[in-house]
Amino acid sequence: MSNLDICIAGELNFDLILYGLPQQMPAERELLADSFSMTLGSSSAIVAHNLAALGSRVGFITKVGDDALGQMALDQMRAGRVDLSRVVVAKGAGSGITVILPHERERHMFTYLGTISELRYEDIDFAYLTSARHFHLSSLFLQRALAPRVPELFQRLRAAGVTISLDTNDDPDDRWEGLEAILPYVDVLLPNEREAMKMARTDDLETAVAYLSKRVKTVVVKLGSRGAMAIRDGKQFTASAVSVKVVDPVGAGDSFDAGFLHQFLRGSDLQTCLDFGNACGAFSTTAPGGTQAFRNQTAMQAFLGK
Repeated sequence: MSNLDICIAGELNFDLILYGLPQQMPAERELLADSFSMTLGSSSAIVAHNLAALGSRVGFITKVGDDALGQMALDQMRAGRVDLSRVVVAKGAGSGITVILPHERERHMFTYLGTISELRYEDIDFAYLTSARHFHLSSLFLQRALAPRVPELFQRLRAAGVTISLDTNDDPDDRWEGLEAILPYVDVLLPNEREAMKMARTDDLETAVAYLSKRVKTVVVKLGSRGAMAIRDGKQFTASAVSVKVVDPVGAGDSFDAGFLHQFLRGSDLQTCLDFGNACGAFSTTAPGGTQAFRNQTAMQAFLGK
């Protein structure tokens, strides 16, 4: 497959989500959930899947184990019309999985990395990446084998005329290191509020945005129920959140990324990108997990058509 709109390299795994757990979780107790779902997870895969559902031509590079979970995840990506021709299957390795325990206002997340962190620079077909106009990287701090060479990868992509977006997601080690070598090559940075402040090492969002906007042309900050904001060339844009009945917020930020980037790739103005990102993030929450809503094309078109 050539002439892609966007190529994404990153992790692929399932999310196991248990609903209805008590707010307090004492040890040595048999705690009961009301229900559960197992959905396609991982930031990189959610962005890729939902971008393809929106109509972008998406290529995805990942490394998965040769186990049942890895095959099931790949099957769901193929069903979503994502090109997987450069996927690496690691023989004898186990695919990763994330267990998510949502509560009323917060959630616990536990991840077994497996192959999530094993994608290497050598696994990436550079000619394939440059067949796309844009490259997106999610979960920077989970890409432990790739991370040391991300500056080199980004430099090569920029030299080849490919634009780049980055959503770091959380740093499990809470160090937030290595960004100074990466950010100069990024065209669009897509953190949430907490991540933006962590990257700038401040507790003030305004200070964080000022710091990041000196390093990245377009900084987009997801603000949850307060919508989203962006700054480019010193000009600030805002977009209000879309009100919906929330079933599950898992993957909403990644779905925002997909919506924003879908419009960005079409050459839309920044306000349109923000508004559409908010709509996609809201739509994601109407079904369990980060991709289930986007698997219903009729519902997606009706919702986004509004």
